[in-house]
Amino acid sequence: MIYGIGTDVCSISRMGDAVQRHGDRFAQRVLGAEEIVEYHRRFAKVRQRGIHYLATRFAAKEAFSKAIGLGIHSPMRWRDCEILKLPSGQPIIVLHEALKDWCEARSLRFLVSVSDEADTALAMVVAEVTASLNT
Repeated sequence: MIYGIGTDVCSISRMGDAVQRHGDRFAQRVLGAEEIVEYHRRFAKVRQRGIHYLATRFAAKEAFSKAIGLGIHSPMRWRDCEILKLPSGQPIIVLHEALKDWCEARSLRFLVSVSDEADTALAMVVAEVTASLNT
């Protein structure tokens, strides 16, 4: 059963401007531990690749917060929601701390899709209930 659906579109140039103004502080605030490693790897190789990565993760976290109906309010915290990849390249959502507990209490699982092109990053998240809420 679908619990919620969220989408978000993000301007990649806006992410670049945030990085220009705030340096690593912006990425550190938004990205989780595994994401920040990947961001730095991509940024060091080609700055724009890092910015695209940051924008897709930002959009996916916004979409996730909409799918669960909380927005960016407790227990939803940026760093506790990571958008990682399986070896196949499929994006997945990995949760931590109170956000993980909140979602597990509701028996939620997630499907996520991210894409970027030119100056736009797009993400969609579907939250599904995996078990009966009455058990």
